[in-house]
Amino acid sequence: SGLIALLFLFAVVWATDIAAYFVGRAVGGPKLAPSISPGKTRSGAVGGAVGGLAGGLLLAIAAGAGNLVQLGLAALTLSVVSQIGDLFESWVKRRHGAKDSSNLIPGHGGVMDRVDGLVAAALALYVIGWVAAGAEHPALGLFPN
Repeated sequence: SGLIALLFLFAVVWATDIAAYFVGRAVGGPKLAPSISPGKTRSGAVGGAVGGLAGGLLLAIAAGAGNLVQLGLAALTLSVVSQIGDLFESWVKRRHGAKDSSNLIPGHGGVMDRVDGLVAAALALYVIGWVAAGAEHPALGLFPN
C-alpha cells in the first residue's frame, strides 16, 4: 500500500504540472498570481487540477482501488496543494531576489523548483492518510491492503 500511495502522489503531482503548463499555454487568460509567478494563469491552475485528478484516478483504477470517490477528492486536494507549494517556492525566490533556487540543474530553476509541489503534496498526503487511518499506518488510510 505504501508503494501505491507513493505512485499515486507522483501521478497526481506530475499530471498537475504537465496539464497546468499545457492548458495555460493553450488557453492563456488572466494571470493566477502575477506578482509571484507571472507565467501562471488561472486556466493553467484549473487545467492542472483536472489533470491531477485524472492522473490520480487513473493510477487508482490501475491499482484496483475501490474507494474512487475518496481517492478523487484526495487527488484534487493534492493537486491544489502541489500548485500552492509551487507558488510558495516562487514567492520565496522573489522575496530573496533569486531567479533560481540553485545551479545544480541549469535552466530548470534549481532543485527546489523541480520538487516544490511534490514536497507540499507529500506532506498533505501524509496528513490525509493519517486522518483517514489514524497515526498507526498513514498509507493505509487511502490504500488499504
